[in-house]
Amino acid sequence: MADTSGRGGTAGQRPRTQGVRDLPARGRAVCTGFIESVTHQPPSDQPFFSAVVVDALGPGPHHAINAGGIRKPYDRLRVIWLGRTRVPGIEAGVQLRLNGMVTQLDGLPAMFNPRYEILSRQEHL
Repeated sequence: MADTSGRGGTAGQRPRTQGVRDLPARGRAVCTGFIESVTHQPPSDQPFFSAVVVDALGPGPHHAINAGGIRKPYDRLRVIWLGRTRVPGIEAGVQLRLNGMVTQLDGLPAMFNPRYEILSRQEHL
């Protein structure tokens, strides 16, 4: 009997949402995380907008730390929007869901031009 629960891996279904730490080295993925930082390029450079996404903000036991106290490099995801100098709603502290192809860039997982959905924002007082 066919799986009608929608949990199978059949074509046309959305990939399962995962954290940054659980991303595959390559391939299509959906993940959720928080924007830790954004990078703006000077006007003289080719336009791109970049953000670093983590599973959770701030120090704590949720970060992958090795015996030497150094965070493992794969607990971060670099997200890059090419041809853009700004992406609406993308700023530090925002929680979002990303959908795109994961690749490796300078030893870190990266997504270029992913689809995104803002899940929550920090309230400014």
